[in-house]
Amino acid sequence: MARTLVLNRSFRAVAVADWRRAVTLVYMGLAEALDEDLTPYDFQAWIAASSNWAQVPGGFVSSPTTRFAVPEVIRLVRYDRIPHREVAFTRHNVFARDRYRCSYCGKRKPSDELDLDHVIPRSREGSNEWTNVVTSCRPCNLKKADRLPDEAGMPLKAPPVKPRWTLMGSLVPHPRAHIPESWKKLLSAETR
Repeated sequence: MARTLVLNRSFRAVAVADWRRAVTLVYMGLAEALDEDLTPYDFQAWIAASSNWAQVPGGFVSSPTTRFAVPEVIRLVRYDRIPHREVAFTRHNVFARDRYRCSYCGKRKPSDELDLDHVIPRSREGSNEWTNVVTSCRPCNLKKADRLPDEAGMPLKAPPVKPRWTLMGSLVPHPRAHIPESWKKLLSAETR
């Protein structure tokens, strides 16, 4: 079923919720459902408005007595903050940062043909952090071994950096993931 974009009170995107969580927040009065014109609705008003719609992008939820649209966007009524987040240091995120390309030869490979390499090897007190770990194909990883890139004659294509967290990046983990039309205008401010 559909995902729902969650906005704070100032209409800034702060999270994505599954449809059950979104409906629960609206039902409890902690959030308002928003239509495509950003008109706010409490739970009863949303049910009434939904009864007039034949089709909605997020689909409908039905109970024995009621049918209503799953809101694509909700706004929290009391939350003003913007969450401060960092990108988690994981194998997948290092590959994503380096765009699934070897940092030494530049070849793009599927994740099952890639490894992580410590620029300063761990045997030389190299740390396990964003600025010291890069994506490497297996042949380059074996060739570099326990040496520094200069010692191995394998300069990095680009220095490793800690990526900046963005809401857009957290919402769309894959470049081809679908972003609902109702989110695009709200997320455009997040990407600037």
